[in-house]
Amino acid sequence: MSLLKRIEQGQGGTGSGQSSDNQGAESSRLSSLQARRVNAPITSPQAGSYFDLKTRVQNKLLSELDPSMDITRTEEVRRTIQDLFEQILAEENIVLSRPERARLFEQIAAEILGLGPLQPLLEDDTITEIMVNGAKNIYIERKGKVHRVPVTFENNDHVMRIIDRIVAPLGRRIDESSPYVDARLPDGSRVNAVIPPISLVGPVLTIRKFSRNPITVEQLIQFGSITQEAIQFLKACVESRLNIIISGGTGSGKTTFLNILSGYIPGDERIITIENAAELQLRQEHVVTLESRPPNIEGRGEITIRDLVVNSLRMRPERIIVGEIRDAAALDMLQAMNTGHDGSMTTAHSNSPRDTLSRIETMTMMAGMELPVRAIREQVSSAIDLVVHQERMRDGTRKVTHITEVSGMEGEVITMTDIFVFEQTGIENAQIVGRLRPTGLRPKFMDKIEATGINLPPSIFGIGERRRY
Repeated sequence: MSLLKRIEQGQGGTGSGQSSDNQGAESSRLSSLQARRVNAPITSPQAGSYFDLKTRVQNKLLSELDPSMDITRTEEVRRTIQDLFEQILAEENIVLSRPERARLFEQIAAEILGLGPLQPLLEDDTITEIMVNGAKNIYIERKGKVHRVPVTFENNDHVMRIIDRIVAPLGRRIDESSPYVDARLPDGSRVNAVIPPISLVGPVLTIRKFSRNPITVEQLIQFGSITQEAIQFLKACVESRLNIIISGGTGSGKTTFLNILSGYIPGDERIITIENAAELQLRQEHVVTLESRPPNIEGRGEITIRDLVVNSLRMRPERIIVGEIRDAAALDMLQAMNTGHDGSMTTAHSNSPRDTLSRIETMTMMAGMELPVRAIREQVSSAIDLVVHQERMRDGTRKVTHITEVSGMEGEVITMTDIFVFEQTGIENAQIVGRLRPTGLRPKFMDKIEATGINLPPSIFGIGERRRY
């Protein structure tokens, strides 16, 4: 029996009695839901005899591969697969044209070494996100717009095999007792998977791709995401060890921008990064990367972001960079910023700079400490120096819309001052036209920047120039 058949039988086995009844009911419910969905267009490689041929050749090839082969040695395994592939075609007397032969081999190699039907999408640099909604519905994001693609899996078991291939090397699991998981690909791309019974449309897989070549500051300026003046100001803030929060909605480019700002940290400083799934790609030499861990099958062994933030304080950090604050870890992050770990950076989901502070205040209360609201706000106002807010516009572009200073407290309210604000001037060819403009106000922390030996010209803040705000 081939390796593929053994895997399929192992995954397809079910119990009896009540379990079978429950699974039958669940299957009928899923079928009724999927019946209401539009069937994906069928591509020619998966139609008729070609699909049968691919399955037959793939099964025979898997049965003849050495199970002990180290698949991490990709080039060697690929050559072995190609030799067996040619041998099987010759034995079966299968005659194919050169393009068909190459296409068949690439699909089979992707099933064994890659992520099956998703492999061509992963190799397409123009695609930024891949969304699998069950076996027959696959969408991509390209240039900020979502499109459906004519690619399908064989069935839900096929999707599950690909999900298991992603999460298994990371020591994570996904099953009925833990039906969702966060993971990453070897290149750092973020992966989220959700399976039944949580998902009613079959296994759902979402991949946020990372660019092979990280986006540079020059590209951001060219895309119109930010201006040269704002970059110069933010570079001075990072070098002056100001505490910065990067906020925005989902997919607004927070992690990408955090990567860019982290690049301005001097190379002689010890940096500790803390993330749920390691995504940051820092270029400095002295970087320690920490990653949280979910509980095991017994519900033990969980390591949270909050645990890592507390532990990082004992690791002699000069900079602490947290991938995202989303829970009670906000309290420990504020404490780190207020206890001499200047220059820390993190991201947070929010709709505006003001909402960012409100969310951090709420997340701090989630820690369970009976702190008065004023005490929390004083901690927030003294810890955070700058909020950089990004948005994903209607045309799919991502832009920095606010660079806002946290000035201090006035009574019970945290005061904020906009230093740069995005000003939309119109729409041309369905594209938003505008620019991030200075407001003409200098931040109160300019003395910290100047104490570092950095002198910014007044023109950066629009002082001395006639600008409309």
